[in-house]
Amino acid sequence: MRKTRSFFHKIGAVIRHDPVLVAALILAVISALFVPPSAEYIGYIDFHVLALLFSLMLVVAGLQKSGAFDLLTDKLLQYVKSTRSLAAVLVGVCFFTSMFITNDVALITFVPLSVLLLGREQDEKLLMLVVVLQTIAANLGSGLTPLGNPQNLYLYSLSGLALGEFLSIMALPTAISAILLASAVLLIRPRSVTKSEKDEREHVSLGRILIWLILFAVCLLTVLHLVHDLVMLAVVLITVLIIDRSLLKKADYALLLTFIGFFVFIGNVKNIPAISEVLASFVAGRELGIGILLSQVISNVPAAMLLSGFTENYSKLLVGVNLGGLGTLIASMASMISYKIYVASSNAKTGKYFILFTGLNVLCLALILVIMLLIGAL
Repeated sequence: MRKTRSFFHKIGAVIRHDPVLVAALILAVISALFVPPSAEYIGYIDFHVLALLFSLMLVVAGLQKSGAFDLLTDKLLQYVKSTRSLAAVLVGVCFFTSMFITNDVALITFVPLSVLLLGREQDEKLLMLVVVLQTIAANLGSGLTPLGNPQNLYLYSLSGLALGEFLSIMALPTAISAILLASAVLLIRPRSVTKSEKDEREHVSLGRILIWLILFAVCLLTVLHLVHDLVMLAVVLITVLIIDRSLLKKADYALLLTFIGFFVFIGNVKNIPAISEVLASFVAGRELGIGILLSQVISNVPAAMLLSGFTENYSKLLVGVNLGGLGTLIASMASMISYKIYVASSNAKTGKYFILFTGLNVLCLALILVIMLLIGAL
């Protein structure tokens, strides 16, 4: 009896820790009951996307460990003179860095800094507001580029869009997002901030930073189809094995496995004509709206993967799942990162945070959609 309870406790812990992974694997298994496993399964999997995701995880982890983001933060904080400018830096750095290091890494890196700096200011309301704005900024800023988040990298690879086309699709919602975030920061009442001694960054290694930046450039060239993904993967792995093998522990293997689960599920569903045709007819012409709504309940990465199997209107789907990161706390799994960091801080107000988060997310989503509708972009 005790062993049985222990088993179910472990299963429950896995589900709570990564429910999206569990859902992906369950869907893959169920679909395999209708389409028996065969060599065709290999063709379902987009190894190009997996190689890029894995390499980017390692490179960004290398940049983080080498102190690149600490160096960037130190430079930006030199211009801080008030709570408003401090908020602008903290929100702005999430918005712009998320375009290249992904939204979750931006939040993991810079939300703790907000907790540290604004905790020193003893302004709980401002801390809560800034963390919410940072989350919105990371989710929206990451939408601009293929490197910004997993669903973008996946849709960019699947659609065959040129980089210029991809950027042009996301340029307008990103520009509107930047204006809305800047307006929100300007509404913060400025007051002087506490100046502190500059921290010594002993772990900053300019040599290592240069190496990881070169590898990041290799990843970017792979995105642009100028370097083969196997060459990129080999170069990154060899470098990691030589310089710092501990970085292999930093990769998000659960996300990679989630992708594989959804690849199998989508591939199998496509081979069941009755289901595939119904879903395709339902999604057609509604990619943006369904992308936003589905993201609210299963998050935007799986929403992008599921819907992509039943439409070829990737531009609307791309906008839908990126804007779909706004709304509920699970609409973008990156939002859970900042939530957990905030909740772990002293004097955290969980209920008030949830209300503020939901309210600002829904408001921002509504404003972006209304503005795009008014200018004829929808």
